[in-house]
Amino acid sequence: MESPARELSRGLAENVEAVCKHYLSNGRRSGNYWIVGDVNNHAGRSLFVRLKGPLSGKGARGKWVDAASGEFGDLLDLIRAREGYDSIGRALDEARRFLGAPRATPTERRNEDSRVCDTIALARKIWAASAPIAGTKAEAYLRARKISADLNDTPLRFHPALIYRESRNSSSRKLPALVAAVTNHDGEITGIHRTFLDPACNAKANVSSPRRSLGAILGNGVRFGVTDDFAIIGEGIETILSLKSVASHLPMVAALSAAHLAAWEIPAGLQRLIIAADNDRAGRIVARKLAERAKAAGIDVETIVSRGEDFNCDLRDGSPERLRRQLASSIP
Repeated sequence: MESPARELSRGLAENVEAVCKHYLSNGRRSGNYWIVGDVNNHAGRSLFVRLKGPLSGKGARGKWVDAASGEFGDLLDLIRAREGYDSIGRALDEARRFLGAPRATPTERRNEDSRVCDTIALARKIWAASAPIAGTKAEAYLRARKISADLNDTPLRFHPALIYRESRNSSSRKLPALVAAVTNHDGEITGIHRTFLDPACNAKANVSSPRRSLGAILGNGVRFGVTDDFAIIGEGIETILSLKSVASHLPMVAALSAAHLAAWEIPAGLQRLIIAADNDRAGRIVARKLAERAKAAGIDVETIVSRGEDFNCDLRDGSPERLRRQLASSIP
């Protein structure tokens, strides 16, 4: 027989978006995740709650991670932290109170599942409509960041006019964008990442959130090369491309954010992993979390930390040779 805690956790997961709207009202939905600043409901983009997935086990809906603090858990843990309860019993009582509200009907749940499929399908449609990156504004943007890596045969493309909205209810505009394909370990495209660009210069667009994801991102990544027994993983695309600029032969993955780095699904057969961490508190915390999971799986792990804010800052502020030496010292 299922324990009361497990039963309530499952009930919360069945209503995950309603839970987020109630307890994390200052957040917003972004693709398959609810994003907010922290468990105290501050505005921001540090805490990610998974809105889609199975009700339990790997990749379950309701699982969350805070990239800044390193906290993680399920929705019962979230309620306990949000309400400041000192015992799990009080959290269970609060969950029972919340679940007394009307639940989503089976039809509403089917509609939500359809929307998940729709976001993946839309991501694949945008990817198919995007052009090779060579000679485009997207390449010029990356070159302006001193990235010299070969961009051909990579998961990067360019779209001249993608729709951008500041919020769901605001008016839209079209902006050029660097488009990156997000794939799972089987090579299937599960989403895209867009970096919206300024039409007038080689810089990010002057908007509130120039970087946005679409589709199923958590656990997956933007892959540069085949990760069999060895991989380098970092947060951002520009971080990974900076390392690719000095070590083009090595397989690398961009997880796309600190929270996604912490939650990256480690592939079967991986023997050695180098984590390229951003030089901030969130970067160090999530690198440690991923390293702990990898070590528990018997993987040889090493973490390298950028001197500046990230490795693209190192590339732009220093010399490629210095970055090459730093990376080479970690390669067997």
